[in-house]
Amino acid sequence: MITEVTAQELNTESFIEEKVREIKNVVGEGTAINALSGGVDSSTVTMLGHRALGKRLRTVFVENGLMRAGEPQQVAGFFRELGVTVEIIDARDEFFAALKGITDPEEKREAITQTFYKKVFGRIVRESDAKYLLQGTILTDVDETVAGIKRQHNVFEQLGINPQDAFGYKIIEPLIQLRKDGVRRVGKALGLSSELFERIPFPGPALSARVIGEVTPDRIETVRKATVIVERMLKETDAFQYMAILHEDRVTGMRDGRRDFGGQIEVRCWDSVDARTATPTRLSFDTLESLADEIVSEVPGIVSVTYNIATKPPSTIEAI
Repeated sequence: MITEVTAQELNTESFIEEKVREIKNVVGEGTAINALSGGVDSSTVTMLGHRALGKRLRTVFVENGLMRAGEPQQVAGFFRELGVTVEIIDARDEFFAALKGITDPEEKREAITQTFYKKVFGRIVRESDAKYLLQGTILTDVDETVAGIKRQHNVFEQLGINPQDAFGYKIIEPLIQLRKDGVRRVGKALGLSSELFERIPFPGPALSARVIGEVTPDRIETVRKATVIVERMLKETDAFQYMAILHEDRVTGMRDGRRDFGGQIEVRCWDSVDARTATPTRLSFDTLESLADEIVSEVPGIVSVTYNIATKPPSTIEAI
């Protein structure tokens, strides 16, 4: 049973001291690997681990081919300025091979989980002789997985999976008592710049969580280009999260007076505090029209753009 620490009752200074002490006690004189994706959760864990272990923490960014445009280099640059060295590991071929032919959302998540934890991090841990992986699991990840809403790739023990037996190392989760609003407060207290602790949430399975159907390099590139547009045009909305989703079916469109079968991008933009519930942001029609115009003109193969207006629940923030 996880005891929640709400943002309202959170004392960031004492929380940080407690978690730094816990990390030191667990790792002892050994080393740990840190999984950094650039999201607020993993960024906050990186700073906790860096404060606890210093150079005995090896921070890696796994380039899985599913990230946003320029993300690995951008994140490494952020942390270089904070005195943290980030090693970028190229695992694109492994992830796309694991995802080939899979269309079921849960099977996709499981393929990513196994590739990330067993193949890629398993290899890194064996090579480095580390016995621990530090990661940014939060309470909402656990809740959604245990409830059967969606299998979050970073939840194991609550499902009866022992990471030591399954992957060969133990996992440390310092943020598991917090939700997103609490994590942001801790990240700010640890010295993260607003560019990091105020970043919109980004899913562990990355852009594969925004591709309905099979995940291929071409389909990821399509949603990546649409994501650039959506994030640029909605960053001033103060929304909790916003994204582009590529649908599976081809739809009928028109281009240059002729029928043009193409793809459909769904735009989602959410107001929320902790991601447990959310409501669609009431964007102006002018904004929606501008989004649609730019997406269909700048993203090859897209002929249709829609906007999600269902609340969470019954919808979820991410598509899969």
